[in-house]
Amino acid sequence: MSAEITLFVNPTAGRGRGAHAAQPAASALRAAGYCVRTVVGTDADDALARLRAAVREGTGAVIAVGGDGVVHLALQALAGTLTPLGVVAVGTGNDFARALGLPVRDPAGAGRLAAEGLKEGRIREIDLGRIGDRWYGTVLCSGFDSRVNDRGNRMRWPSGRFKYDLAMLAELAAFRPFPYRITLDDGPVIETEATLVAVGNGSSYGGGMQICADAVPDDGLFDITVVGDCSRSTLLTVFPKVYKGTHLSHPKVTVHRAAKITLEAPGITAYADGEPQGPLPVTAKCVRAAVRLVM
Repeated sequence: MSAEITLFVNPTAGRGRGAHAAQPAASALRAAGYCVRTVVGTDADDALARLRAAVREGTGAVIAVGGDGVVHLALQALAGTLTPLGVVAVGTGNDFARALGLPVRDPAGAGRLAAEGLKEGRIREIDLGRIGDRWYGTVLCSGFDSRVNDRGNRMRWPSGRFKYDLAMLAELAAFRPFPYRITLDDGPVIETEATLVAVGNGSSYGGGMQICADAVPDDGLFDITVVGDCSRSTLLTVFPKVYKGTHLSHPKVTVHRAAKITLEAPGITAYADGEPQGPLPVTAKCVRAAVRLVM
């Protein structure tokens, strides 16, 4: 493995924590004898192009510094390659790191763990979801939760997470279940009314909401959580249970496991790792051992 390590940094992650977190992470890697190169793009496309160039040139590993957004971008360059990925999770949600037991908001500790993992060859091959030519590591969401994302992204005020709390209240006021067509592993089409459908490679989204609580990121299968045709009052009862994963036992919740899923529903945008993937229909495939993770 090359002694050069690439830090892939989102300077705006976690309201500026990304830029500050890069320094202790780089120090830990240098103390372990690695040469550290930093990649910071002018925008997402530029950053991804620079990272892909670093991978082509043979960087020994990529350490993503930021939140789930920067990990999502790094996956686009690393999926299907032998270049390992380390994570210094300092974003808002950090669900990729949470699901894999990596340090959260501890850049020095995460940097030391990555350095030790590289030295000792502690690599775990994990699955990724693939939608067309895009990859994701945590959860693909659609339905009520993605409508909240849509509304929150359109709001200019307020800033931060409170914006999404207000967006959730607004969506609740207009709430209705959606008519879904769901196809699992090329089986028969399931037509159902559902509040949301979440396709988990990882267990959580939204900063620790255990929507697919039992998902295992290296079993070759998605955990698919379908919240059925809830009333507004039932949704208000079920949704808080998501933080502990106890919603899975509610009679309106069904869990499937599959390696491939197609989702169809009118007027719904799919999000994966918190990033918009476009309107339904979408087909997602679980790809075994798609990325090598430094543990």
